[in-house]
Amino acid sequence: MTQPVRVLVVDDSPTMRGLIKAVLRSDPDICVVGEACDAIQARSAIKELNPDVITLDVEMPNMNGIAFLDKIMKLRPMPVIMVSTLTHRGAEATLAALEIGAFDCVGKPVPGDPAPFARLAETVKAAVRSQRHRPDPGTAEQAKPGVPEASLVRDYQPARRIIAIGASTGGVEALISILTRFPVNCPPTVITQHMPAAFTRSFAQRLHRLCAPQVKEAENGDRLEIGRIYLAPGGERHMKVANARAPQCVLADDGPVNGHRPSVDVLFESVASLAGSKAVGVILTGMGADGAAGLLKMRRAGAVTIGQNERSCVVYGMPRVAQEMGAVERQLPLSLIGAEILKATNETSGKDRVA
Repeated sequence: MTQPVRVLVVDDSPTMRGLIKAVLRSDPDICVVGEACDAIQARSAIKELNPDVITLDVEMPNMNGIAFLDKIMKLRPMPVIMVSTLTHRGAEATLAALEIGAFDCVGKPVPGDPAPFARLAETVKAAVRSQRHRPDPGTAEQAKPGVPEASLVRDYQPARRIIAIGASTGGVEALISILTRFPVNCPPTVITQHMPAAFTRSFAQRLHRLCAPQVKEAENGDRLEIGRIYLAPGGERHMKVANARAPQCVLADDGPVNGHRPSVDVLFESVASLAGSKAVGVILTGMGADGAAGLLKMRRAGAVTIGQNERSCVVYGMPRVAQEMGAVERQLPLSLIGAEILKATNETSGKDRVA
């Protein structure tokens, strides 16, 4: 960074504003230029201070954070990081914010546990580095819930394959874009999305309402079945697949990998071992490198591997590392990934390699 990232902190709690400022000011590449207790103060501060990034409370007086975020994205698009309570209500609101265009979300810490803010400074800096912190109408359109492509779905017969998907920052809208295009009889699909523990169940429920297949937060021992999508629980355990005769989800208490639990690498490596060439691996938008090494193992085992391209990523981190490592067989814009997965898993065409 040549200049410090200028941050405006918006939260109705003086205590929370103080904690956020203290965390951000500990990083020499970040400068907190102001604070606001509600949307009215925040609107004036944005005009006066011209910040690079805003941290925004979900629940505020006068105008809640979701309504204010919607106005920001329509009138003055800029990177916004939502700060939310780790509750069901907070999760629902935060997921709505991510769909509107928030860059990422972090959970509010509770007394004695500052862990939710461990990645706050890095997230703020990533928001500025991102080449897509201002919404692109083309890619925004791609991220809307879609419908299965009629020509692919009409005669679709799922081959005996497993689909494995990994995502992080920007993954909410990317997964909605892809999964809402899946037919009701899609192959068993396992997903690791970096997300606070309190949020994944709400996200799975949101996907279940939007998608033709059944979507659920994975539980230990869940059998992998056609027409089902399994989302790894956030923040507590890794998700793997095991048991070649009757594949199932296994939740493991192992330590973090690449700083994450669950880790995309752990999921991909287990799919490579279990399914080999009978799998499709997809790596989507996200910070860092989690999933790249696991996707390479999948490719070497004969799986079809797909990476999201730079232009359609919120953060071209995980897919970039996978591409540079040689793990990605084909790189595609978000709008084409769903159809490519269906082609690779259709009984009539699944044996054809991705060009």
